[in-house]
Amino acid sequence: MILLDTDHISVLQRQSSVGERLANRLDGCGELPATSVITLEEQSRSWIAELGRRRDVADQVVPYRSLLDMFAFFEEWEILPFSFDAVSVFKSMRANRVRIATTDLKIASIAITSDLVLLTANSRDFERVPGLQFDNWIS
Repeated sequence: MILLDTDHISVLQRQSSVGERLANRLDGCGELPATSVITLEEQSRSWIAELGRRRDVADQVVPYRSLLDMFAFFEEWEILPFSFDAVSVFKSMRANRVRIATTDLKIASIAITSDLVLLTANSRDFERVPGLQFDNWIS
């Protein structure tokens, strides 16, 4: 199994040429792709925030459609939980002063506890996480 960070998931959702290349590479890699509940949280928060910015109810139709599309997209994915084992890794990393965004550290903790390679374009932050295996398939 291989774990996709939010940036890789977003590329797949946009259905661009980059997304198509990523989808083809995932199909041919021999690993089952998965994502995390943290990615689901990040994308949900984004659409809910967008809804909150739209004061005219008619302007909310498109963001609501996008929110539904997001849930339909994730129906076909294995979504890994943020487990108590991941909490232990997360707390250990914080105690050791690994300073990256909380959501990124949660995703890294899931990857580490599941012994998975994380696909991310955010190497600048994730290279700070000891023991994390990651790669970038969209650059």
